[in-house]
Amino acid sequence: MSPRPNPPDAPSATLAVTEAQIERAAARLDAGELVAFPTETVYGLGGDATSPQAVARIYAAKGRPANHPVIVHLGPKGDPGYWVSELPADAQRLIDAFWPGPLTLILKRAAHIPAAVSGGQDSVGLRSPSHPVAQALLDAFDALRGGRAGVAAPSANRFGHVSPTTAQHVRDEFGDAVHVLDGGPSEVGIESTILDLSRGFPALLRPGRVTPLEIAEVLGVAPRLPDGGDATAPRASGTLKAHYAPRTPLALAPFEALEPLLSSARDSEARVALVARRSRAGAWADARDVLFVAAPEEPDAYARELYGMLRALDRSNVARILIEKLPDTPEWIAVNDRLGRAAAAFEAGSFRA
Repeated sequence: MSPRPNPPDAPSATLAVTEAQIERAAARLDAGELVAFPTETVYGLGGDATSPQAVARIYAAKGRPANHPVIVHLGPKGDPGYWVSELPADAQRLIDAFWPGPLTLILKRAAHIPAAVSGGQDSVGLRSPSHPVAQALLDAFDALRGGRAGVAAPSANRFGHVSPTTAQHVRDEFGDAVHVLDGGPSEVGIESTILDLSRGFPALLRPGRVTPLEIAEVLGVAPRLPDGGDATAPRASGTLKAHYAPRTPLALAPFEALEPLLSSARDSEARVALVARRSRAGAWADARDVLFVAAPEEPDAYARELYGMLRALDRSNVARILIEKLPDTPEWIAVNDRLGRAAAAFEAGSFRA
């Protein structure tokens, strides 16, 4: 099987943002300001990756712990070799196969790159997004910096909260405090796959659209999968136990375990939301006192709709969100990862942003 093609570019994306808007946004980055911009995964909150001051502004805006690294985004003309002490052959093979696209590589950071982007670690996360607006912005910024520019950009939301997949989601988080380029809805809908190559072997730190099988087909070896026991793994974006959480309490369980919770909610007159595939929901899909959300049956479609769905449920005046646990199969690994971290935010003792 050949590597999955990059997500298609939305036809309207290049029409919604003018060249003048791109140039002004690049000038903001050059001045040390922050710019939110679309990628094919989610919207990013970007700042000059070579400026510790700009990176600090990202952390402050998000309320992000200073030791939690951010990902450096490079344009199509960007040179990943500038950012790392060594570019291994495996990294180049993955770049050739999946860039531009939703794959982040963790590599050893070059000594001249500020440690701020890495949360103080000796590694750095790099990716090149495929969204045309992101590429135009990164290329314009790169031109201002003589081909040595990168944009540090975690998701454009408060730390730990649901990631944004539209410009309006970013405005809902930050109001007018952050300049936003509107490139339409994100095509993938969840964050990039993060693969660590900094320790001499491939290790998956965060699942995403690029799957372990696709990585294995390029490298000839399967990456190590996260099991909670890899004590030497570098810290990486979006890998805390509790993350991607709505503000409304959320529970994730097999559908059979949700039915008693639905019955209990009915008895207490507390309106709840049920998120499940229609093929599994049965009579609960038509229950008058349950807000039923029919989730997509296919993993990529589910991922694309997930964050928008959680944000809409936060506005729906329900006491609790109950979500059907999805199959424990490779094609659902990324969606299961995001749902599991969202649910963990409401477990006793877990971090909650």
